[in-house]
This record gives sequence, C-alpha cells and structure tokens, in this order.
Amino acid sequence: MEKGLFKKIVLSLAGLLVGLVIAVYLSAQLNPEAEAAAAFGGKNISVDGVPDDVVQAALKTYVPPGQLDEYYMFASGGHSGNVFVYGVPSMRRIRTIPVFTPESAVGYGWTTESKEMLGEWSWGDVHHPALSETKGDYDGRWLFVNDNANSRAARIDLDSFRTSQILDIPNIYGPHSAVFMTPNSEYFMLGSRFAGPIPYGTYSPIENLSKDYNCVLAAVAIDPNNGEMSVGWEVLMPPWSFDLSDAGKLDSEGWAFLTTYNTEEAYELLEVNASQREMDYVVALNWKMLEQAANEGKYKIVDGVKMIDPLDVPGSVYLVPAMKSPHGVDVTPDGKYFIANGKVAPVATVFSFEKFKECIDNKDFQGEERGFPIVNYEKVRVAEVPVGLGPLHTQFDGNGYAYTTLFIDSTIAKWSLDTFEVVDVTPVHYCPGHLCAAEGDTVSPDGKYLVSLNKLAKDKFLSVGPSHPESAQLIDLTTDKMKILMDVPTDPEPHFAQMIKADKITTWEVFEKDPSQPGAVYEKENARIERDGNNVTVYQMGFRSRYYPDHVEVNEGDHVTWYLTNTDFDEDITHGFGICLYDLNAEAQPGETIKFEFVADKAGVYPFYCTNFCSALHQEMQGWFIVKPKGL
Repeated sequence: MEKGLFKKIVLSLAGLLVGLVIAVYLSAQLNPEAEAAAAFGGKNISVDGVPDDVVQAALKTYVPPGQLDEYYMFASGGHSGNVFVYGVPSMRRIRTIPVFTPESAVGYGWTTESKEMLGEWSWGDVHHPALSETKGDYDGRWLFVNDNANSRAARIDLDSFRTSQILDIPNIYGPHSAVFMTPNSEYFMLGSRFAGPIPYGTYSPIENLSKDYNCVLAAVAIDPNNGEMSVGWEVLMPPWSFDLSDAGKLDSEGWAFLTTYNTEEAYELLEVNASQREMDYVVALNWKMLEQAANEGKYKIVDGVKMIDPLDVPGSVYLVPAMKSPHGVDVTPDGKYFIANGKVAPVATVFSFEKFKECIDNKDFQGEERGFPIVNYEKVRVAEVPVGLGPLHTQFDGNGYAYTTLFIDSTIAKWSLDTFEVVDVTPVHYCPGHLCAAEGDTVSPDGKYLVSLNKLAKDKFLSVGPSHPESAQLIDLTTDKMKILMDVPTDPEPHFAQMIKADKITTWEVFEKDPSQPGAVYEKENARIERDGNNVTVYQMGFRSRYYPDHVEVNEGDHVTWYLTNTDFDEDITHGFGICLYDLNAEAQPGETIKFEFVADKAGVYPFYCTNFCSALHQEMQGWFIVKPKGL
C-alpha cells in the first residue's frame, strides 16, 4: 500500500473516531438520559429482559456525576428530633440537620450556643416543616419546624442549613397542628393536639376536662429581616384536639383552617369515645382580625403571653362541619377551596371559601357550639370526592389536579379540581400518611414530582430485624398516569415534607473573617491560655494539620471556656475537636469560631484530636489536655 494512501486511511479513521467521541459527548450533554442509559450498563431491553418501564424510571432519577438535583426536599424526622434533607429526583439523602436532639457528629448539643438552645430537653418530635414564603411562594430563606413533644418551634437558616433558634411556646400542649405559614411569613401557627389546664403546672382532675382544660392556637411572629421568632399572641380554644392546618392564600388570605377531632371532649379510650359523632369540625380563624384584637389590647396575659378569647372578638372563629376525625386540611393553590379528609371516611370533602363567606354574610348557620357559629354544611360543601378509604392529606400539581393519600387502601388518588372526579389511582407501599409534591402547597406548584411518605415498609428493603425503616416513594407526575420511579428507606419517622426548587436557596460555604467575634483567633501569636481564679479561657486556632496551643494544662475543678477558630478558609475543610474520656466533641466549619464550656472534674492526661478528616497528616492534628490533681 502506498504510504500516502495509508496516511489518508489513518487520518480518515482518526477523524471518524474523533467525530464519534464528540457526538457521544454532545449527546450526553444535551441528553442526560443517554448518559444514564450508558451508566445503566448498556443493557439491551429485548435481550437482557429489563422491562422498559424500569429503564425509564432509572433514567428519570439518575443524576450524572457533575450534575445536581433539581429540588431539595426537607422531611421531618419525627421523634428523632431532626430534619432530613434529600435531593430530588435522585432521592439521595444529603444531610441530617439536628434540631431538637444532640448530634455528636457536628457537636450539636456540646457547644455553648447549641446547649443553650436545647435547654433541658434531650429529644423532640418534629412533624411539620414549613418553608418561609413571599406572596405564597417559597422564598428559600428559612425552614421552621415544630416539636410536638415539648411545645417548641425552631428556625433553620437555609444559607447554612443550621438550626439558629429554638423558641418555647407557653400554654400549648403538643403543637401537632403546626407549623403552617402565612403567605408572606408574617406568622406561622401552632395548634394544641392535647387539652390541658393552663398555664403549665395547673392541676385539675381529668374528669374536669370540659370545664378546666383548653387548647391553644399560638401565632409565632417572624422578623422579616432575620427570621427571629417571638410569640405574637395566642387564642384560647375549646378542649378539642387540633390535628392539622393550613393558611389561606390569594382569595382566602387572612384566614387559617384547622381540623379538630374529639369534639366529644372524651378523656378515656379516645379510639372509641372520640369517634362517637358523625361530624367533627374544620375551625376557620380570621387571623388578621385576631391580630388586630391583639394590637388593640383585647387580651389577658397568661404566662407572659397575650391570650385572646375569640368569643370577645365576634366574627373571628367559625366552625365548618367535617367528616368524622378529620386529619388533613389543605387550601388549593388559588385559595378558592379548602379540602378536609376524615380519617375513617371514603371521601375528600371540598369546601368553597366563597360559599363559606356567603354563609357568614347571610348568617346561614346550623347552630353553634361553645359560642362559635356552625356554618351550613350543605351550603359550603361543593363536593365529596370518592377517593377511597382512609384519606389523610392532599397536595396539588398546578395543572388542576389534587393528590390524596389513602392510608387504609395504601394508594394515592389523583382527582380533578374542576370535575371533582378521580382520574387515576396508584398503589404505594405501604399505608401512606403525608405526601409532598414539588412546591405542592404554594400558589404555584411545579407539578413534576410527588413523594409518598409511607408509614410501613414491610418487605420493601433488606431486612434489618424487627424494627423496619419507613418507606418513601418518588412518583412521576409528568404523564397522565402516576408512575412510581423509586423506593427509598427513611429513618423514623417522616411525617410531612416540603420540596423546593434548588435554585431558590443560596448557601455560603465559608465563614467570613471577623476579628470582632468573641474568642476568635486568626494568628498563632494570639493563641493563648488565660486564667482568672478558677476560670480558664483557651483561645485556640486550628488549621491543617495542627492546633495552637496543642497542650493545655488546668487544675482539677477549673471551669474551662474553650474557643476554637478554624483558620482554613477553604471550602469543605472542617476541623473537629474531641477530648478523649471527657464526653466532648465539637466541629468548626471553615472560618468559624466555636465555644464550649465544661468543668475539669477528672484529673489526668487526656488526648484531644481533630475528629473530621482534614488532610494527609490528619492523624497528627492532636494534643493533650492535662488536668493537675487537687493538692499538687
């Protein structure tokens, strides 16, 4: 073969190869599903027997290396006291945010700041996260959660994904009906699950429940600049059990809706005695009217909080009859309807806010209870949608459809907000409680994904013994029929979750240098140990891979205040600090100064070391805490 011809052939083949590589690269960039197909193993569906729907589900949830999820999902951690953060559609768990429970991995509950926030409690029960809103849409600034066990609320700053404030709520027993956000984050509301005498510590026999016990609705005010929480005012309510709630929006803005059960006011064997009536209530509150009453001084101070008796503010509270033992109440994106789900009814009941207002204007009531008018059920109800057995919660897709979980049926029903007809049902596994659609409780839902938060997993995952994980299932809403894309196990126990577009949240990665911050040390010359009587203060800095100072000597019985500044201003370079046998661990993020305090009550020599891997010489980042015995 002639040399010139050979060269042409080689160049032609090289050109074809380069072209093929470029085509594959561009295809992957323009069509991530093609890259996902390659990652799936290049399986030929017809040859390898992999069903097409399985392949398509894998493609829709695959997030290739170098790309990021489209959404964050914040799921309550129930009695873990934490919040779980997932990426969607990958459903990868990205982070656990400690809120009401100590977490040694990040030193939460060991630093002075986090100890003070947690106070006397060592656990909490997180049920319902609520993202801050502007004009009824998530704005990505803060996440608020409730503690059903110890009557608290917390704020998580979404620029750092850290708990920044925990607020005690007086007079309220178990704020399960929380937290629900008003459209511009003026307030979030919490309602009592349990009746009790107020204030705390008041004694009355349980037989006096109807006379001496109450429930409370608390309106927690939010500072629009920094998210700081404070109890704005509270509303005295009957001794019923308030379950879930939602705030009005657009047409219904200024109102709040809460489901309540045990209107029988039973105090024993509630499973039976709190289910005697055929109807309970959705309680509708005009929160703007109540806010005005608080501003006008129409309240009493109870345990330091403004307590409003709504009977002193006529027109502020109405009762809407709802199917027995209602659980969820959800306001449609346009604010025109609110939907209540009776736990043992086979229907979702749709109420018209316009007709509700007409009943009020026309005084079209069917009586009253405890002084509150009961609106005419037949007039305000517009539909009873036959969704199935055990309806609990409803979310929306922005395309005119609602989605309701059916706990008993183990299904989710999709139904039309126009015709009030069920158009699709999908089985889930098993017994769904809440569900979370992409921005599905805002004025403008995305209508792309839905996550079913199931109470039981049973046989869905590898066995880990008698204590099973819970189950979450990602569902595709982009086609006429719902399609389950993925199952993931979850730790106990997500109740509600919210899903927000990832680009609405802006985080910062490194703490700014702030020499004015108490205890901060940025130069090794300023690292030091100071003594004032029995009080010792350590000003320490840490960077890859050493501490200054790296040995600290105190006397037995000294009170030690220890500051540690991480002077590695480099993304993701975190330094931990653990003292062996002293039950202490903390974490300093890049540029951060942390503080912890303890009493040196054990004499001896105790190594300290960096508990976060930070460099090749991470092992060498260590030192000694030396406690001189008394009498020496």
